[in-house]
Amino acid sequence: MNRTIVARVLRALLVACGVAVVLVVVVGGGGLVAGSAGVASGLTVLLPFLAVAITAVGLGVVLPRIDTVVERLTHHREVTPYSALAAAAARIRAGSLEQALPGLAQVLADGTGATRAVVWLAVGDRLVVAAQYPPLESTGSSLAEHGAAGADEPDLTVPNLAVLLARPDTDHVVPVLDGKVLRAALAIGKQGASITPADQMLVQDVANGAALLLRGVALNAELAERVRRADDLATELQASRQRLDGAREVERRRLVMELAHATEDRLAGLRAEVSAARAGLDSWPEDAQQAQEALLRARVGLDELLDRFRVIARGVYPAVLRDQGPAAALDEVAADLPRAVRLTGGLGGRLDWEIESGIYYVVAAAMQELAGRPAERELVVDLERADGRVTVRIDDPVPTVTADHLRAALADDLERLAALGGALDVTGPDGPTDVQERPIGMRAWLPDRLEPVVESSVGAELRAS
Repeated sequence: MNRTIVARVLRALLVACGVAVVLVVVVGGGGLVAGSAGVASGLTVLLPFLAVAITAVGLGVVLPRIDTVVERLTHHREVTPYSALAAAAARIRAGSLEQALPGLAQVLADGTGATRAVVWLAVGDRLVVAAQYPPLESTGSSLAEHGAAGADEPDLTVPNLAVLLARPDTDHVVPVLDGKVLRAALAIGKQGASITPADQMLVQDVANGAALLLRGVALNAELAERVRRADDLATELQASRQRLDGAREVERRRLVMELAHATEDRLAGLRAEVSAARAGLDSWPEDAQQAQEALLRARVGLDELLDRFRVIARGVYPAVLRDQGPAAALDEVAADLPRAVRLTGGLGGRLDWEIESGIYYVVAAAMQELAGRPAERELVVDLERADGRVTVRIDDPVPTVTADHLRAALADDLERLAALGGALDVTGPDGPTDVQERPIGMRAWLPDRLEPVVESSVGAELRAS
């Protein structure tokens, strides 16, 4: 049976019993006393009126105690719409949000007989529980205990009003608007009972009365959320700068190694040939032929050195990468390799230079290692951009190197990817005896933008308070 009906019947019985006792005592007892004392019968006629007056005065004093007894027995509190609105006004005038918002939720539950009443605030792009009745403490936990983790709990946050209305514990919702902007929502749920027009009117009246308070609370919560996001963005910006500094340091070391590797042996050979030519010129004309041959070899060595410098310059700042993007630049690299390379997928447009160059360098280095020798089957390189990431997958069905060798060769590139917020993973045979027995796979990814991304706590500070 509905607890509201039980509470009303019990309250009526208690009041009736009290009135009957007063009438019996005053009328019956007073009549006996008057008869034994020989009092005039006219005074006896006034005893019922005296009993009614005593009952009216007594009910004003006893009725709150009767309501308390009924509430303890039935766990239901009978509230009229007028008393609910008066209680709501008192809650709105409360000195703190800790009293106002939970009080509003309690007023809604008491006034409508709802099993659950919730005050939702619009924070960012979603609705967050600011207060509810019965409170979570009654179930052994509290909003404060949930902390920031509560932002991800479905009971404490919903993305919009439509989802809120679809919840099984919500039967009626009244939005609180600031113009056309949603600031809050009042929701009730009556398990096993229907929402009456009186309930709808009461929730609407409470929403109208508390609209200014709820708008202010929602704006304060949104402001606190934006301040927190600004702080997190500043922290993430500093971390991004440090990652970019790390990437620049990695690239500087790579360039130094490339220059040292390209010039050390070639410059030594060029210096020897120039010395030989000088020795031949010193003994001119006897050693003219020797000097001429030395100069020819020096010229060949100088041309090779210049070609190597061009290759390094193209690797440091590829013109094709700048003009056409990573896919075209990797096509150019694949054209110079002895093994066939098949490029699939795409990035769906241009990205920031740091992202494109980061992907280009790691894939170009992996292609140099895996396709640097002829092989019967082609190397497959797949580019993909999805879910905020740029991902590259390389599959080598007949590897000529081990996974350990590839990881070591890509150590600097792994450091660069980590500095830019990405990662690199290599799978395949580790020992030299396993080469060509199992394929090698490489997966590298980077975020598709460098701007800091800060997740919203969605009112965690409000719930923690």
